[in-house]
Amino acid sequence: MRFKNLLAATAFVLSTFHTAHAQALSKKEGFVTTPDSARLFYRSIGTAKDTIIAIHGGPGVDLESIYGDFLPLARHHTVIFYDQRGAGRSTLPRDTTTLNADQQVKDLDAIRNNFHLKHVTLVAHSYGPLLAATYAIAHPGVVTHMVFFGPVPPRRGDFWQRFGKSMQIKLDSTQLRKLADANRRLNDMTASSDAMRQACRDYWAIGVRPRLAEPDRVPSVIHADLCASDIHGIQYGLAHTNPAVMASYGDWDIRAALKNVSAVTLVVHGEEESIPMDLIEEWTTALPHATLLKIPRAAHFTYAERPGLVWPAVERFLAARTLH
Repeated sequence: MRFKNLLAATAFVLSTFHTAHAQALSKKEGFVTTPDSARLFYRSIGTAKDTIIAIHGGPGVDLESIYGDFLPLARHHTVIFYDQRGAGRSTLPRDTTTLNADQQVKDLDAIRNNFHLKHVTLVAHSYGPLLAATYAIAHPGVVTHMVFFGPVPPRRGDFWQRFGKSMQIKLDSTQLRKLADANRRLNDMTASSDAMRQACRDYWAIGVRPRLAEPDRVPSVIHADLCASDIHGIQYGLAHTNPAVMASYGDWDIRAALKNVSAVTLVVHGEEESIPMDLIEEWTTALPHATLLKIPRAAHFTYAERPGLVWPAVERFLAARTLH
């Protein structure tokens, strides 16, 4: 009798959990309020029971930077995107001390809790994998699987010097001058919203080029729109959030802590990426259950540059979760 009661109670709890989960996802766009009253904008797509949280890069850009290119995930999964604090449509804090790595982890946990996800799969791009991994370290057992696209390395080392040198040589002097001018116009607080948005488009028209293996394919390859969000959130993110959050990581090296992360991880990296491959390989030597997939003829946006190769590999990886 007690066993039957336990089964009934368990069934009720699971039913309540799945109902709350479905209700939370029924609203496709909205805001999650964090414990310290910040508002994080989210958007969800897909109707599958399996749920993924997508983490954009930057820091300081927003969900629009990955949304258009991550749509293939919605065929088999529900995907929750969100603007990190200090970016896009989320809170742009007056107190910039809240723009730090620890708060980023807390905000991600607020997103997970809002959608009643006991365990979670994280799919992240660029800076996003550093946040995902830091979250997995802080919440052992919560993150079961991770997919990293074009991640920054697990330690700083000489990453910035090597990355900066590689990026700069991929642009000529005219392009560098236009990039600097667009950045100046984007940060002009006296400019109109339309002028700032045009500056944003001018900036990324050049800024994306060194991040692609074939830069002349920019218009046809990238479906995400880095200038589609609130223009003031875009400006704030680049001017304040990016330097503040990255500074909070200091001379980061999370390799030792990664030894205790149980999440099964797929690292996807372009062979023509400016983020050095040898530093990326350290993810797979530090994480106990990680595999590196090297993508030829691709750079920072592997999923957009080689979608026919990348997305089937990602889906095979995600599908394998149900076999264990």
